[in-house]
Amino acid sequence: MRRRSFVQSVLLGAAGIGLTPSLLAAPQKKALGVQLWNIREYLKKDLTGSLAKLAKLGYTQLEVFGYDGTYWGKRPAEFSKICTDLGLTIISAHFETGRIDKAKGTLWYGWDKAVEDAALMKIPYMVCAWLFKEERTSLDLYKELADKLNKSGEACAKAKIQLGYHSHNFEFPLMDGIVPYDLLLQSTDKDLVKMEADLFWFTKAGIDPVAYFKKYPGRFPLWHVKDMERGSEQFAEVGHGVINFDRIFAARQEAGLKYWFVEQDQTSREPYESLAMSRDYILKKNY
Repeated sequence: MRRRSFVQSVLLGAAGIGLTPSLLAAPQKKALGVQLWNIREYLKKDLTGSLAKLAKLGYTQLEVFGYDGTYWGKRPAEFSKICTDLGLTIISAHFETGRIDKAKGTLWYGWDKAVEDAALMKIPYMVCAWLFKEERTSLDLYKELADKLNKSGEACAKAKIQLGYHSHNFEFPLMDGIVPYDLLLQSTDKDLVKMEADLFWFTKAGIDPVAYFKKYPGRFPLWHVKDMERGSEQFAEVGHGVINFDRIFAARQEAGLKYWFVEQDQTSREPYESLAMSRDYILKKNY
């Protein structure tokens, strides 16, 4: 099927799963990134149609998740082609450590194959995205993680891929007088392991992301751009909460920012409506 016909068919199908005419209005051309976690439930039901709706909203760059040797049952090359045909570029992919559940396609289990598939898909960033509670109970576990990140980063570097680590709020409370997040930053090679700064979780932890950009310049090429609702400390559409994005984006060069992704883990609105609201604010601010 020719690309134009393919795109037209999936966009027409998308109209049947929830996009109103106002949301279908294509915004101005600009690189807009989004984490697929926002629409995780939709992807299970209609992978191509759900991705098509993101493209129609104006999002052009993706951070993906869910690799288990496939993406939603699609072989890596097949999934990559679906994205390419929709005008979507995969910039980054999330992975877990596998240390607890021994899942394949993780840092501890099947990492070489995961790197091989990411290289096949021409994904420039692979990110360690999450730690289970059992993985964050001691500094020794964080030290083991730092060693694994360095080794995993070496495998990535050979494939011309950059490894990253995604922050939450649980890395910041002191543990035996040490901040685990600082331990990770200081115990990993600054070239092999970069950081994905989640602006919501920094704020949730009471930490100033700009202070970290200054302390570790150039280590934060990826950001998750998400807001915090006033009063409840829950997730909010970008620009509709309390986070001062102007101040943070002013430090983008010091951080070493290359790409950022809108993410809203949970929303009281329909997810695509929330993504449209975040998009509109970001375009207005021209970040």
